[in-house]
Amino acid sequence: MAVLQTILNLFGTPVAAEPERIVPAPPTTYTIRPLTITDLDDVLRLNLRCFRNGENYTKHTFSYLLNESGTLSYQLVTAEGQMAGFIFVMVNPEGVAHITTVGIAPEHRRRGLAGRLLEHLDYVLRAKKIGTAVLEVRVGNLVAQHLYNRHGYTVTQKIAGYYNNGEDGYLMMKSIV
Repeated sequence: MAVLQTILNLFGTPVAAEPERIVPAPPTTYTIRPLTITDLDDVLRLNLRCFRNGENYTKHTFSYLLNESGTLSYQLVTAEGQMAGFIFVMVNPEGVAHITTVGIAPEHRRRGLAGRLLEHLDYVLRAKKIGTAVLEVRVGNLVAQHLYNRHGYTVTQKIAGYYNNGEDGYLMMKSIV
């Protein structure tokens, strides 16, 4: 947790462009596949769209994550080949998976895609015999909290002033069995 925050602080937070008008994407099929460093530009663009008023990771942070051997990262790709979502997870030496970010393109939301990424992550973590997953979520982000609760995560701690704007966060945890 502290490592990522330090990295973020070193390289600043990019500023998102003007608000975009969101038009739901037409129905399509999605495939989950690993992210690689060749996907960096697509991840950066989607990250800015997903977290317009939140904390965005920088190019340096994503580059670090994509090159770090302890990181698991996956993307959701449409049948047309567009990235519709991503998830990044750092696994520490003790075998705890830390979900650092999950993003779904605004036009693909409300389709259960974040849940699909979380389910895929559970499958991968079980296969790697990783027993615990943790994440942080804004106290005010009720939609994300409900998603994580539906997928077995529970709040274990409130973290005062966790986010750059001073908002509190919740630490959520799940046992992977």
